[in-house]
Amino acid sequence: MPKKIKVGVVGCGYWGPNLIRNFRSLPDCHLKAMCDKQEHRIAHLKALYPEVHAAADYADMLNGVDVDAVVIATAVKSHFPLAKASLMAGKHTFIEKPMTGSSEHCEELIDLARKKSLVLMAAHTFLYSPVVQKIKEIVDHGDIGEIRYICARRLNLGLFQKDINVAWDLAPHDISIIQHILGEQPTTVNCRGSAHITPGVEDVTTMCLNYSRQRTAIIHSSWLDPRKVREMTIVGSKRMIVYDDCAPLEKIRVYDSRVERPPHYNTFAEFHYAYHYGDIYSPFVKQEEPLKTECQHFLDCINHGKSPMTDGQKGLELVRILEASSESLKQGGCAIEFSKRSSGNVSTTPSPTRLARRVLTPKMSGSRLNGKKLSDPTGRKPQMKIASNT
Repeated sequence: MPKKIKVGVVGCGYWGPNLIRNFRSLPDCHLKAMCDKQEHRIAHLKALYPEVHAAADYADMLNGVDVDAVVIATAVKSHFPLAKASLMAGKHTFIEKPMTGSSEHCEELIDLARKKSLVLMAAHTFLYSPVVQKIKEIVDHGDIGEIRYICARRLNLGLFQKDINVAWDLAPHDISIIQHILGEQPTTVNCRGSAHITPGVEDVTTMCLNYSRQRTAIIHSSWLDPRKVREMTIVGSKRMIVYDDCAPLEKIRVYDSRVERPPHYNTFAEFHYAYHYGDIYSPFVKQEEPLKTECQHFLDCINHGKSPMTDGQKGLELVRILEASSESLKQGGCAIEFSKRSSGNVSTTPSPTRLARRVLTPKMSGSRLNGKKLSDPTGRKPQMKIASNT
């Protein structure tokens, strides 16, 4: 019988209550604590779950409450110091996306978790969706042929962030799905965007990930669209998939459509594209809450000593792509050469070093940052570079 894992959740704002609800519902979890520095949030959740210990001080939850694992659902700028403190205290750690604000911090957390034999999990929730798993199954079986390109749109009005741009906020969902489907790293990353509401914080971006074999993924993210759109189109050489996460029932539709060029022709007049329009079908997918599956997976990995499907390495790979997108934005949309060995020194948030030093002080109020960009303490130079136009 699996051991009941004692879990504490820090961050009770937008997403934290969903994590609290799901972990509390799982039979092999004992939700022991919830933490937030905003007293009204804690008061509201305490009224819903009176049996759960509530704390405004992270150090109190980490050291004063007997928890086995910590779930972090706070602002991105605080992910690294909170996660580092959790791992240093010997707690298995679950971090909402993106894992941290820089690849260097991801690497440090991965090394720390490995040294202490702890589970470190990045919350890429959509990979635990039955719909995405079904799409992966269809692609792996070769039903749509060779993937030619993927186009994703994730649009809505708000929620506006101040410490990260819309690419860091919304694109991680689409990047994680695309990486899962293609199973490789991009060769180059381009990104262009505009900041209309908050100066310096892009609220509309278009990202282009280029892969081997002339495959491309385009990701459009916006906080300024009047409609909520969650759509991804996967174009293959045989068929095409449209994934609409906002659809109430048929979230996946497979189109038996394609275009073919003639294999042989003698003159240009004989050259004609062949367009094929076939049936459209929607495969059956069992409806399950991806977040609940993700939470259960975290507990299973702790109980059985397994590495999560979305481990720290997956979180690192995603952050590296986001760093490359930030560098491309700064360079006016230039292509940034991307390598799985790269560890770009691009930061989208102020350095949380001061917060890291203050995280275990009596009050969890270390969100005041000096705003200065720190150099890489290891002395390594970033390996991302602008791709040549030639």
